[in-house]
Amino acid sequence: MLSSKKDILDISRNVSFSKVLNKKDLPGYIKHYVLDDENVLVAYKTSRDHAIFTDNKIVIFDTIKKINRKEIYTLSYNNIIAISITFDVIDAELDLYLECGQPVKLKFIDLEAEDKIRLRLLYTFLSRRISNEKIPKDLYIRLIKDDVRFMTNPKAFEEE
Repeated sequence: MLSSKKDILDISRNVSFSKVLNKKDLPGYIKHYVLDDENVLVAYKTSRDHAIFTDNKIVIFDTIKKINRKEIYTLSYNNIIAISITFDVIDAELDLYLECGQPVKLKFIDLEAEDKIRLRLLYTFLSRRISNEKIPKDLYIRLIKDDVRFMTNPKAFEEE
């Protein structure tokens, strides 16, 4: 768990995800942090780090090669009070604001069109999850199945 301002700021400075991982290709040690009743929605990696978004939490694996250490941070969606997302031409930044008042910035670089769609789906899921709103079944299924086709129906995630 994030326990201090220093921990949060270290994550914010060092994590820029550049690749989506196939959920079937997750390293074994990452699978140990997913509970039996959880589903992995999306997994990302950098050249040295990983992050997984489940239906209950975010787990960030920060490898510090200089000192041969791996730090693992778990962010429960219950501890996130607000989120925002900013898109640039090929990059995006997801800002999470924790109950303790500290922000966590997750950067996504070298995005293609389907990566942006995936992030929009994830943002919609997170926004509804932290607001205790009902998660539309279609949204959840699209994340689980990594269905990032362009969505032409603007009312696709409205309540049934």
